[in-house]
Amino acid sequence: MAESKLRIDVETDWTTDVETLDTDDDSVRILIHNDNVTTFEFVIDILQRIFRLSKEIAEHIAWETHTRDVAPVATRPKSEAERLVNQAHAAARANGFPLTFTIEPKE
Repeated sequence: MAESKLRIDVETDWTTDVETLDTDDDSVRILIHNDNVTTFEFVIDILQRIFRLSKEIAEHIAWETHTRDVAPVATRPKSEAERLVNQAHAAARANGFPLTFTIEPKE
């Protein structure tokens, strides 16, 4: 199997205080949606690189998305969630994939 050359540009901003992520009042949930084009490997790579998830968690979310059509990715402050989703969409489009993430209010 040939190694694929995927373009994933990740903007790194490490100023977010991890302890405030779940307690922020404007927190939202990021959801990933299944499609019939985006590869499993690409989804895992996006979840690891952009959302900074471990390989195990990324694989679990990818499988949940595949089997249930939608899965939660993370809960983040709205501005951070929008930035991450925009990065993920840009990386997916740059690689020819229709991968879609959405944001919804935290329940």
